[in-house]
Amino acid sequence: MPEGTLCNRRPITTEEELKALLADKGGATYYKEMEELDVDTEKLWSTLQNSCKTRTRTWLEICARCGMCADSCFLYRVNKNDPKQVPAYKIQTTLGEMIRRKGQVDNAFMRHAMDVAWSQCTCCNRCSQFCPHGIDTGVMISYMRGILFSQGFVPWEMKIGSGMHRVYKAQMDVTDEDWVDTCEWMAEENEEEWPGLEIPVDKEDADIMYTLNAREPKHYPQDVAEAAILFHLAGENWTVPTSGWEQTSLAMFAGDFSECADSVKHVYSAIERLRPKRVIGTECGHAHRATVVEGPYWAGLETGLPPVEYIHYVQWLAECLREGKIKIDPAKKIKEPVTLQDSCNYVRNHGLGRYTREIISYIAEDFREMPDIKEFNWCCGGGGGFNGIGKYRKERNVGLQWKRDQILATGAKIVIAPCHNCWDAIRDLEEEYEIGIKWTFLKPLIIEMAIIPDHLKPAEDEE
Repeated sequence: MPEGTLCNRRPITTEEELKALLADKGGATYYKEMEELDVDTEKLWSTLQNSCKTRTRTWLEICARCGMCADSCFLYRVNKNDPKQVPAYKIQTTLGEMIRRKGQVDNAFMRHAMDVAWSQCTCCNRCSQFCPHGIDTGVMISYMRGILFSQGFVPWEMKIGSGMHRVYKAQMDVTDEDWVDTCEWMAEENEEEWPGLEIPVDKEDADIMYTLNAREPKHYPQDVAEAAILFHLAGENWTVPTSGWEQTSLAMFAGDFSECADSVKHVYSAIERLRPKRVIGTECGHAHRATVVEGPYWAGLETGLPPVEYIHYVQWLAECLREGKIKIDPAKKIKEPVTLQDSCNYVRNHGLGRYTREIISYIAEDFREMPDIKEFNWCCGGGGGFNGIGKYRKERNVGLQWKRDQILATGAKIVIAPCHNCWDAIRDLEEEYEIGIKWTFLKPLIIEMAIIPDHLKPAEDEE
């Protein structure tokens, strides 16, 4: 079969196509069609020749098969040191084999490569820190996802996620109208407790423009309110854009790199339109990577930087606590043992671990580090899209065991996870293994223990 109705080489571009894919429960028809999907070997070899450049080919050629990357991979460790889970093996037997065969591979090979790309690697990039040659298997797996996406071999949920970005410019079906309605709703919902609270929309020349994860207005609107409360508490001059507010990129997880570029350009256009002094992104790791770390290159900016300073929420929060814009009531500091999950995407890949620890120093009395920290911490177990793919749920749950054991080693009762994927993985970890922990973002913690100035209190509390 050249291409199926649902499983094909075409990205989702219309709402009708998206709804048809969503109606296929669990991707049952989609995966059946995938078993019959033809590989366009001519296109595959042409794509590899045109896009697989010197760095990747050099990495594939100089790999010494020494195995030093093995112990750096949590999936290798939790799968009883299975040699097939060694990062070098995973990439050599998939992308490396595609190149050695000059694209002459069949359907079974491509489905196997898909399994490897999305269920045996989260693109956390930890293995690159231990390779004596500096080979980054995570980068190569990400590249291979793009190759697979172009041939139609991509998990059902990832095709949906990419389609959501193309149709709605958000990873979920949240329109700009839905977004603005949520802002108005959250401001009204909290105005009694927080007099004067506003969520300013499309305010030009503000000090801060705030961007976030579409999961927040869709499923966790209180997170939108919490961000507004903290900006209000800190006295910030801020705004959100009506369009270009969504900074995540499931297209990055899917390997739909054309849409990655379009998504980040959409955010950058909001920056150009509103001219903020800087932009702050929510507590999300891959959103930060997509807009701040990788985004400038996708958008073709020669500086390698966003149009204005663009920082992660933890950087802004650390700054506010350091400068006294937000003050913590010492009596309300967390007494229970606390640990911290370092996100691969803004800690390992952008070095922001010092900011989270600075924040912790203000809010926790008993902070306990995990066995490996900052840039050397381990993936939460659900990164790179792993959390959201039903086909690989069993493999993901096995992968969570490494983070489970890290948390247990600390004796902590609360895990602070300033990243949506990490938060989700630790929530699922607790549901799966019941180790007796709580998990949280930073925003609700800070609001709970902040000293509220009298002029920001409701009238009845001023006396």
